[in-house]
Amino acid sequence: MQSDLFADHLNAFCRHSRILIDGAATGPLKGLSFAAKDIFDIAGETCCCGNPDWLASHDPAKKTAPMIDDLLRAGANLRGKTLTEEIAFSLNGQNFHYGTPRNGADPDRIPGGSSSGSAAAVAGKAVDFAIGSDTGGSVRIPAAFNGIFGIRPSHGAVSLEGVMPLAPSFDTVGWFARSADILKRIGDVLLPPDRHDLAPMPKLLIAEDAFTFATDAVAAKVRQAVGRIAGLFAQQESVMLAPEDNADLSPTGQGLKDWIQWFLGHQPREVWACHGAWIDRVSPRFAPDIDARLKRAKQLAGIPVTDEDGLRDRVTAAMDHLLDGAVVVVPTAPCPAPLKDAPAEVFADLHDRILSLTSISGLARLPQVQIPIGLAADDHGKAPVGLSLIGRRGSDRALLALAEQVAARVAA
Repeated sequence: MQSDLFADHLNAFCRHSRILIDGAATGPLKGLSFAAKDIFDIAGETCCCGNPDWLASHDPAKKTAPMIDDLLRAGANLRGKTLTEEIAFSLNGQNFHYGTPRNGADPDRIPGGSSSGSAAAVAGKAVDFAIGSDTGGSVRIPAAFNGIFGIRPSHGAVSLEGVMPLAPSFDTVGWFARSADILKRIGDVLLPPDRHDLAPMPKLLIAEDAFTFATDAVAAKVRQAVGRIAGLFAQQESVMLAPEDNADLSPTGQGLKDWIQWFLGHQPREVWACHGAWIDRVSPRFAPDIDARLKRAKQLAGIPVTDEDGLRDRVTAAMDHLLDGAVVVVPTAPCPAPLKDAPAEVFADLHDRILSLTSISGLARLPQVQIPIGLAADDHGKAPVGLSLIGRRGSDRALLALAEQVAARVAA
């Protein structure tokens, strides 16, 4: 396995690291292999974080990230560190310095990012599961594009100690698997118990305003899947998450677009707060699109925030209320993965449409599980798409158990 792994026809694994660590002899994950995105500390190893200047200017980690230790103690075997986009600050999965990991469904398409290597390693069957991070969709989107399962947990549910930060109030640890069963087994190791005050989830809410960001083919595929899982729920209801006439949830009357504008105004400030000093000191070379995004982050960071509008708190409170005894279903990504050589304007449009979907969980700090549902057509053929279930904060284990049932119905 070692020679096959490090030959790496998937371009999923880091070239600077050859880490192989066997897990405990017993445990709930005994015998499963996994890889970790190269923003997670492993004692004695230096993270690359997708950028050679980062690798050259940082020291080896003194200790391993606790959640990696948890997986090893549970019997899982670490079989490498995976490629990420530079400082995890993109959603395409294309690395300017090290190349693009292979999309497990179609090598001509992007894998999605920033946890691109982790998704490719799972979809390409190099490992049984892989760890990534999700700030604005960096697990959910590559999981959807590669046709595999992925989870973004409730914010704060899994420790971020020993993990490179990007935007701490949005950052989460997430993971990928090829089955809902393995996705849940990892959750049984990493997640705290669900909140005791949460009600069961007998109601399925269809977020109609989220569907407007999807192509017709994706929206139809997700609605078809919703029809197949309807029997799992006592009730089904269509809702608008951000009604345009609700000034509390849509201050400018743009609905969910107001949520992404809030995200785009705040997340980059946190990115610069985390990495601005290093960037100014080292002057690292970045891909053009990431460089432009970081320059924008620096500009935003220089503008004082004088009047917080409280939108995130209102969104969080509204979603907590809406999800009392319910789950929301949305398309995970608005379209199948674009081709790697698509024009720049395609990726620019895709970036905002993706964030319009992923910012729902991000703003409200909610758990979200991506479930593959088959293929949908675009101008270049057919490629994987997925639906997502979004649950109330602290309902992560129940959401993973529900995902198993949903996956069985969709696959039947």
